[in-house]
Amino acid sequence: MDMNKRATTERKLGVLSVEKRRYPRYSVEFPLDFTRVEDKETYGGMVANVSEGGLLVYLPQRMEIGVVLKIEILYVQGLEFSTIKAVAKVVWADLAAKESWGEYRYGLQFVHIEENELVRLMNLLKEIGK
Repeated sequence: MDMNKRATTERKLGVLSVEKRRYPRYSVEFPLDFTRVEDKETYGGMVANVSEGGLLVYLPQRMEIGVVLKIEILYVQGLEFSTIKAVAKVVWADLAAKESWGEYRYGLQFVHIEENELVRLMNLLKEIGK
């Protein structure tokens, strides 16, 4: 086979990164209150991004994957103070983030959100997406 022809027929290999998210994420900075489902004590954290399916949060406590949390996202919409309440599960953890940012970084997936809370979330995402 001719070398020039061979060079053009060989496959090129490379790295392709494809976004696998179901919902678009929006960068935010919202305070978050959370409680472990089996606990009564409330703690604070920070939401770094949000989507219809879940959140990226920074929390002061170490959590295991699978832990279920009752969460309340606090935000201002117009001149009104508002909240979105839901139940979410820790689906991934970046425990090394404690060294860089002083808090642990977690991916939370919504496991339960009431219809009226979902409407508020969708309205918030529309507003952020403008």
